[in-house]
Amino acid sequence: MKNMTLRLSTSQAHELEAVARAEGVTVSDAVREAIAEHIERKRKDKAFRERLKTVLERDREILDRLAG
Repeated sequence: MKNMTLRLSTSQAHELEAVARAEGVTVSDAVREAIAEHIERKRKDKAFRERLKTVLERDREILDRLAG
C-alpha cells in the first residue's frame, strides 16, 4: 500500500472527522470509501472515458518517440 499525504482545509478536516465518527469508521476508511466511489463514478462516465482515451493516446505517442 502506498502512503500519501492529503492536505485539507481546517473546516474540511473537521467535517470529515465528524462524518467518520458518525459512520463509526476511521477518517482513513472514510477517505478510501470516498475515493472508491469517485473512481467508480468516473468509470461509468462516458465523457470521462473518452477524455482518458485521448490522454492515453497522447502519452503513448510521447513514449513511442522517447523509446525510438
